[in-house]
Amino acid sequence: MITAAQLRAARVLLGIDQRRLAELSGLSAPTIQRMEASETMVRGNVDSLVKLITALEDAGIELIDDGASSNAGGRGVRLKAGSGYRPEGTASSGTRTRR
Repeated sequence: MITAAQLRAARVLLGIDQRRLAELSGLSAPTIQRMEASETMVRGNVDSLVKLITALEDAGIELIDDGASSNAGGRGVRLKAGSGYRPEGTASSGTRTRR
C-alpha cells in the first residue's frame, strides 16, 4: 500500500506535477488529486493503485514500508539506486543533487 504522504513525496522527488503523474500512470488528474487528498492510506480500486505504483516504480521511486530497512525506520520514498532518472529541468551532467 501507499500513503498520501508517500505519493506527494514521490511526486516531488520526481519533480512532476499531478497532471504529469496522471499521464505516466494512465489515470485522470482528478483521480490523482483524490488520492493525494486521502487522510492516510491511498484508497482506490486495485487497478488504479497498481497503475499508480507501477508508474512511480518505472520512474525510479522505491516505496519504503513501515518496518523496512531505512535510517529513520518509518515509511517513506527514495529514488532507486542507479535508476538514472533525473527530475525534469535538471542538467544531464550525471551528478545528482541531494535534497
